[in-house]
Amino acid sequence: MEIRNFVIIAHIDHGKSTLADRFLELTGTVEKRKMHEQYLDTMELERERGITIKLQPVRMSYAYSGREYMLNLIDTPGHVDFTYEVSRSLAAVEGAILLVDASKGVQAQTLANLHLAQQQKLVILPVINKIDLPNARTAQVKEELSYLLGVEPDEILEISAKSGMNVQKVLELVIEKVPEPKADGSKECRALIFDSTFDAYKGVLAYVRVFNGSLRQAMPIGAYATRAKAEVLEVGYFSPGLVQGKSLSSGEIGYIATGLKDPGQIRVGDTITDPVMFEDKNFKPLAGYKEPRPMVFASFFPERGEDYDLLKDALSKLKLTDASLIYEPEASAGLGRGFRVGFLGMLHVEIISERLHREFNLNLIISTPSVEYAVTLKKGETVLIRSAARLPDPSAVESIAEPIVALELIAPVTYVGSVMELVSTFRNVYHGTEYIGKETALLKYDMPLSEIVTDFYDKLKSVSSGYASMSYEPKGMQKGDLIRLDILIATDLVEPFSRIVPREKSYFEGRAMVSKLKDIVPPQMFEVSIQAAIGGKIIAAESIRARKKDVTQHMYGGDITRKMKLREKQKRGKARMKETGRVSLPQDVFLKMLKR
Repeated sequence: MEIRNFVIIAHIDHGKSTLADRFLELTGTVEKRKMHEQYLDTMELERERGITIKLQPVRMSYAYSGREYMLNLIDTPGHVDFTYEVSRSLAAVEGAILLVDASKGVQAQTLANLHLAQQQKLVILPVINKIDLPNARTAQVKEELSYLLGVEPDEILEISAKSGMNVQKVLELVIEKVPEPKADGSKECRALIFDSTFDAYKGVLAYVRVFNGSLRQAMPIGAYATRAKAEVLEVGYFSPGLVQGKSLSSGEIGYIATGLKDPGQIRVGDTITDPVMFEDKNFKPLAGYKEPRPMVFASFFPERGEDYDLLKDALSKLKLTDASLIYEPEASAGLGRGFRVGFLGMLHVEIISERLHREFNLNLIISTPSVEYAVTLKKGETVLIRSAARLPDPSAVESIAEPIVALELIAPVTYVGSVMELVSTFRNVYHGTEYIGKETALLKYDMPLSEIVTDFYDKLKSVSSGYASMSYEPKGMQKGDLIRLDILIATDLVEPFSRIVPREKSYFEGRAMVSKLKDIVPPQMFEVSIQAAIGGKIIAAESIRARKKDVTQHMYGGDITRKMKLREKQKRGKARMKETGRVSLPQDVFLKMLKR
């Protein structure tokens, strides 16, 4: 049986999952009566949002020119925050279908995914989808694609995944153009783990691509990086559910049940081999992937303190299905024990917090997402900090560096002006504009990551009527004029509200924070001052008036001076309370400040 391993890569919402649905129907992998839209998107969240979050492998068999072919497809996500899922899929295959929407054309993530596929030296098959839409720009998009890939326009397939038009030609093209997987001739067993999940009965399930040798039931195996040893409980493939088989041989994609109960022992990107090879000096593990570097950090605290262990357990299980998640314990004065969690972007933060709520029934308090700063001290040492509360005393700091990203924005030519105007309101370095075809411009900038993690994407979509798209990749650290902005309530420093901000924006940030706090901090029996401070200097202030209490209501008759005495006494008491009084902030104040 001949084997072809391939992926579908595209920008978000260009029709990857729909094309995968047609493949499943065409090859008879899923019965007609069981078929539904987005069949491979198994998570409830994926269906709701109409996006793919997890990579999903499936094995299909297809007869062509009198021969039977085994087609292993991996459906990948399209959003920039899930690029790591895409890079893992690409390491397990030999070919990629590059899918582009005829109405939207080449977009930022199309380019980013294309670069990843070219680095892996995959065979790339360009396909234009949604050609039956009334606003399809098929000819222009063909021109853009042929310019990008250096191919003739007539080599690019035109299809409609929704109606199934020309989908069969795509499968035939895969069989003709994608090379068959080849073993390198060495005897030992080597398989690459590209994903994993947890099963209460079978332990950790590792999704593998076998490069050499074969894997069978009851065979001893070992994970090379962690040195974990196990015995194969079950071996099988995806159709798209798990189907038990006898063995997985060279070139095939499938799963193995390891029986290991500790999720940390099987790592994505590791090599599965015979435990005997641990001692062999000449053994070369498969080139795994670069460890994903978290770009955005947020603190997760359980609303109820006793849920801390539940949160810890939930994060370790999520890490199995999402290898780009990184977390470490953290404690806060106002919010108790929790975790500092690293993400690849803002959508990633949203998806993980939503999954924790749905799958593990956890209610969380989430801090404002921030990035990782490198602080050089006057003593010469450099420390990495992920929250403003950990920033050392300003007198001991020599400089602060923040992460910079290379940002690529793709927009139709008519929107270039408004996109450039938006970018000018953020700190940036402009690198130039390139044109892809006649209608599309590619703008290149360097920008601090902290500028784009929160709401830059939403603003970009609104100024371009939804047509512009962005992708970014890390470019290293750069020193900046950054300072710590603190919030004082009744002269007490409230640590969870501290932030690291550029000096030129500090006044506006401070002003906005104290105004918001004035509305949400409950009034006390004394006047409460709210101040934004940099070091010892107050840059913005508001005050909340004291609650009124009529101390003369129990009196009747008598001279006015009796009432005056009581009011004077109350006034002195309030002044004393203002000096010594403390404000205990209820939990919902933190929630309202931290929720975006």
